[in-house]
Amino acid sequence: MAEKIESIDISKEQVIEALKQVYDPEIPVDVYALGLIYEITIYPVNNVQVLMTLTSPSCPAAELIPGQVETSIRGIRGVNEVQVELTFEPPYSQEMMSEEAKLALGFL
Repeated sequence: MAEKIESIDISKEQVIEALKQVYDPEIPVDVYALGLIYEITIYPVNNVQVLMTLTSPSCPAAELIPGQVETSIRGIRGVNEVQVELTFEPPYSQEMMSEEAKLALGFL
């Protein structure tokens, strides 16, 4: 008899919580609060796609941050595939930061 596999639906909130565990190594604020995450899409069977940017195209952590984002999301129980795509359109600006991030960085 085949064993029934339990289906777990993941939520956007779970993905956001995972993203809040990833920090830019040069800035003591998480990537979500910094406004680096442009789009989160959860497809059937819990495939997650994240469209994100970096603070600049020449960001020293460009090799590091997308991998950390992927690893953090993969840590969510039930996630199947994760795709992280970088874009620089629209260009990043400080207005994309949350109030919390602006406060932490002394912009308020």
